[in-house]
Amino acid sequence: MSTHAPSSPDTLSYEQAGVNYDLIDPLKIAAQRAAAATGAHLGSHGFSEVPASRGESAYVVDVGPFYIASIVECLGTKTLVADEMARLTGKSSYYAGIAQDTIAMAVNDLITVGATPLVVQAYWAAGGSDWFGDKARAQALVEGWKKASDICAVAWGGGETPALAGIVEEGRIDLAASCTGLINPKSRLSVGDDLAAGDAIVLLASSGIHANGLSLARKLVERLPNGYLTEIEPGLTYGDALLAPTVLYSPVTEALFKAGIQPHYCANITGHGWRKLLRHPAKFSYRIHTVPPVTPVLKFMQEQAKQDDREAYSTLNMGAGFAIFVPAADAQRTVEVAKACGIEAWVAGALEEGEKQLLIEPLNIRFSDDDLQLR
Repeated sequence: MSTHAPSSPDTLSYEQAGVNYDLIDPLKIAAQRAAAATGAHLGSHGFSEVPASRGESAYVVDVGPFYIASIVECLGTKTLVADEMARLTGKSSYYAGIAQDTIAMAVNDLITVGATPLVVQAYWAAGGSDWFGDKARAQALVEGWKKASDICAVAWGGGETPALAGIVEEGRIDLAASCTGLINPKSRLSVGDDLAAGDAIVLLASSGIHANGLSLARKLVERLPNGYLTEIEPGLTYGDALLAPTVLYSPVTEALFKAGIQPHYCANITGHGWRKLLRHPAKFSYRIHTVPPVTPVLKFMQEQAKQDDREAYSTLNMGAGFAIFVPAADAQRTVEVAKACGIEAWVAGALEEGEKQLLIEPLNIRFSDDDLQLR
């Protein structure tokens, strides 16, 4: 298996676009270690944390008859693409999709631990009060937030809309969402305790870039003859393709529960790309034999950034937005359940005994445990 092919001089990496996980991840690890010491406070309230949820995509608390899971996520820089496309096209409606992206960032993390999303809260921090004066744009944000809440069957509990001049740039908005959910019955908890050799890896299709890799996507605009309006295929501009809303995967996980399928683990394929398949600390080899089709915008980005497959799959979702690890006997039914929810899916591989590594065989790519350090 290859490790890393040498980059050409004009290759554009995620780090060159301004995001260096080698600098960010140590802070995350330090914060996790400090946070772990606070879990003991739950005991004074008669509750306890689920230790295995530390370092996972959502935090889980045992409150007796069921578990509570919670998460907070920020959207990132996708709003900058929406702002520029609005300037270029005159459309304000992009913010409906941006709202779905923001909720998806939280909900798609929450469901990895087996939770049913229950309540979502909004954090919309603008660079000044004027941002809210664009009524069409503000209404698109509200309508998109409501629609995404309906798709996920969550209550939109409320939120915060500060005007932060001097912190957030004028004319911009920083979006985030928190989500709380229930794991009920407790047997729905999926933090990897039951992961085993022989389990199947089912991948669910993405709609495009989702909300990770936008710094790279924006940097690439400098190389394009018509910027965001460059056509990546007939009738589809680069900007519109980037703004395809992130898929909401909670309808699939809820349908799996109703079908009697219990995932052993789930991974939201966001930052770190396919390396997220290595998220659980257990030592298995994850062997991929089927790679989903790459969405046009991601294929275009890889070509324009002149990235080899290893670089692209280490950063972007490359057509797979969510991974579900299930017993082999449930793999095909998991695919069928996802398709019934309108989301394409593939039985892409399996877990094997052996060293911790991800082997993407069709592309001759290997990621080792050293390629993902989140704990």
